[in-house]
Amino acid sequence: MILKRGFYNRNTLNVAKDLLGCFLIRKIGSRTIKAMITETEAYMGEDDLASHASKGRTPRTELMFGVAGRAYIYMIYGMYHCLNIVTEKKDFPAAVLIRAVKIEGIDYKKTNGPGKLCKVLKIDRKLNGKDITKKGNLYIEKPAQKISKKSIVVGRRIGIDYAKHCKEYLWRFTLSY
Repeated sequence: MILKRGFYNRNTLNVAKDLLGCFLIRKIGSRTIKAMITETEAYMGEDDLASHASKGRTPRTELMFGVAGRAYIYMIYGMYHCLNIVTEKKDFPAAVLIRAVKIEGIDYKKTNGPGKLCKVLKIDRKLNGKDITKKGNLYIEKPAQKISKKSIVVGRRIGIDYAKHCKEYLWRFTLSY
């Protein structure tokens, strides 16, 4: 069952945890890839110095201020794409970064980073703004069974040393096995 807009239109920290164990579905031509989400990071509000929205509303960040349930995709280091899902109410900039996925038959080392998973799943800026609450070439489905809160490891976000006190926030969530 595809996750509906109401799932994303909630507190970003809850969405980030609840995405663990869900399946990111990517259709490429006639091929369908089902990737289990194993790691996420939350970014919330203009006062979160690690968030792109901390610099205000710009053409780049406009999607983060928009409707929940859309893909926000950007490039880092001039070569890697990152997939985020917009969360919360309109005009409040928030999103969840999909940091890692597990795909049956593919070595986890190839999908355990936001740039790596986008490369394997052929996710790029062409999908920026995509409504993932509808069946298409990119959407997320509920897991068959609910993930136990005990199986979620909470930690600091990665690669945001510039974010002053915000780098200490425990807004990264990983599914332990």
